[in-house]
Amino acid sequence: MNFETVAWRRDKVEGEAVGDEELSARRRRRTLIAVVVGLALLAALALSLMMGSGDDGAQVQAAPEPRVTVVVPGRQQVTRQINGTGTLAARRDMPVGVAGEGGMVTRVLVEAGDWVRAGQTLAVIERSVQAEEARQLAANIEVARADAELAQQELERAQALVSRGFISKADVERRIATRDAAVARVKVAEAQLGQARARIGRLDVRAPAAGLVLQRSVEAGQVVGPGTGALFRIAQNGEMELLTRLSQGDLGQVRAGMPATVTPVGSSKTFEGRVWQVSPVIDPQTRLGDARIGIPYAPDLRPGGFASASINVGMIDAPLLPESAVLSDAKGNYVYIVDAGRKVVRRDVQVGEVSNRGVAIASGLRGDERVVLSAGAFLNPGDKVDPVVTKR
Repeated sequence: MNFETVAWRRDKVEGEAVGDEELSARRRRRTLIAVVVGLALLAALALSLMMGSGDDGAQVQAAPEPRVTVVVPGRQQVTRQINGTGTLAARRDMPVGVAGEGGMVTRVLVEAGDWVRAGQTLAVIERSVQAEEARQLAANIEVARADAELAQQELERAQALVSRGFISKADVERRIATRDAAVARVKVAEAQLGQARARIGRLDVRAPAAGLVLQRSVEAGQVVGPGTGALFRIAQNGEMELLTRLSQGDLGQVRAGMPATVTPVGSSKTFEGRVWQVSPVIDPQTRLGDARIGIPYAPDLRPGGFASASINVGMIDAPLLPESAVLSDAKGNYVYIVDAGRKVVRRDVQVGEVSNRGVAIASGLRGDERVVLSAGAFLNPGDKVDPVVTKR
């Protein structure tokens, strides 16, 4: 039995009976082949990974450079403007009060917003007492004139009797003096009446000049006097002004007569005016000075309102860029330019006038650089790009 088991233990490979020794040899070969194949697969995998890594590096190096739009701004004439804000007011704000002794107001003849002419009566003050005084003075004039006529007649009679010797020359001279005194009393009475009538005239509150009534502060029945204050405020000829405060540097560039544009807050309308006065001093605390812009009358301009102004101070020759090309950070304003090596370079600039046409560059650019238009936020200094020049 043992012999048969050892002698006849078999296996079959491909339908053939195989002995134990051959079977063991074949198993060793299979194991060796499996090891070789595994090593080959590992080597192929490693080679594949290495080749793949090399391909990626080649792809990174071969990737196209990003295209950015650039512009060569050149230089052009740009209007220099200085901007400011301020309060609207009457250019000549005239307070009108009581010029005479005052009294009770009987009538007010104008309202705020009315136009008045020079000398027009604005309010009437009660004058019955003054009128009686004037009548009394007028009567005194008549008395004085009667005395003067009587003195003149006596003088004439005396002169007729001198030649006959009835009256001495001394008497004639006294009558001449009496006549002259009577004539003088007539003049005094007339002057007193004129003074009384002038006082009555001053009881009327009158406009000192033609203009627009801005404010009325009196009502009929009110008792007013020299210490009452302004009863009316009038803007001479209706002219307005914008009082704007500018920095010391800006104020030094402004001159009287320069044109300006004023825009009230909340309004889309603009009004043309001119600088009519520049402050000769600077506030030592704020380092600001006043510039006054005169504006013709317009219904939309109201004293006390807030407005902005742009003062045209001349022309400059400077590059002009769209706002998208100008960036800013903690260091200030800057642009990106593309140099001859197609690399991005930061260029610090000083911004000038900003208008609908664009941003004027006061300094930092010559005008012949290639300036990145709108992709600056996605670039960094040193990036290499493919610039595409466009015309503005």
